[in-house]
Amino acid sequence: MLGAGGKPLRMVFENAAEAAYADGWPGYRCVASYDRQNWFRVSGTRYEDGRLIVEHTPERDSIFYAYFEPYSHERHLDLLCRAEMSPFARVLNLGATVEGRDLDLVVVGRPTPERAPVWIIARQHPGETMAEWFVEGLLERLLDGADPIARKVREHAVLYIVPNMNPDGAVRGNLRTNAAGRNLNREWRAPDPAASPEVFLVREEMERTGCGLFLDIHGDEALPYVFFSTAEEVPGFSAEAAARQAMFIDAFAAASPDFQREHGYQPGRFGEALLGLASKWVAHRFGCVSLTLEMPFKDNANLPDGHNGWNGARSKRMGGAMLNAIWRHLAV
Repeated sequence: MLGAGGKPLRMVFENAAEAAYADGWPGYRCVASYDRQNWFRVSGTRYEDGRLIVEHTPERDSIFYAYFEPYSHERHLDLLCRAEMSPFARVLNLGATVEGRDLDLVVVGRPTPERAPVWIIARQHPGETMAEWFVEGLLERLLDGADPIARKVREHAVLYIVPNMNPDGAVRGNLRTNAAGRNLNREWRAPDPAASPEVFLVREEMERTGCGLFLDIHGDEALPYVFFSTAEEVPGFSAEAAARQAMFIDAFAAASPDFQREHGYQPGRFGEALLGLASKWVAHRFGCVSLTLEMPFKDNANLPDGHNGWNGARSKRMGGAMLNAIWRHLAV
């Protein structure tokens, strides 16, 4: 928006009730920025009578508004370049997306029989930009040569990290689908090489490397909390698997006060689609701890920030904190 300084603005999304996740509007606040670097929440956001209304008087002439703090394709490429320049990492091209973009894998560490394969993927749903902010924070800490936790993780594991599973959808501005209209997080049972090559390529590489721990990073439109979607409903989930999962969750809870265990998805949410989800398919296929992490589009109701809400910086810190839980898991 240009020439807006000092002028009361009113934006009305008349069809907000028809959105895929209309239950995400109550309690939601739009984000805005004057420089595209520092984003803040617009307090004059409300949902009423099926319409999302944003009222704001900018302090400067130029202002940008967004659903959540963006993570641009340019920043994605910068992240890959920083990883490639690290002595601890290399960037591999797994193949092409539907529209021919690179599907990139960051590999941290050299595979040996003693090192556990750890897989972390993000942005299957491209509009969930907090997921790639999370990966940026995780990689910054993981590639820090002086961080003792990072050093121990690199010593005991090889990490396979896909910062953006859905680059086509990210460039297109899609919320949940790739360029072929597929929800990648329903494709894991039997991915189509033509319609969902992103999942097909990652699954193929995972079969080659094995998987000893899996994390799928997401954002949730409705719930104002950070939580895990766990694997209890996966066929064959054992008491031993439950104990290992509980230990990992305990470790993450100790690492980040932003995380909580009281609120999350209800049992049976995914029905027959269960094994089409990445973390459920991996839990079933490899028998390892396999979790989906959800972060809010709104704010963390347990630790609210009235100015920023949940944002990129908080997602990055959560990514860094995840290394503590990974190290505890590897040390068991």
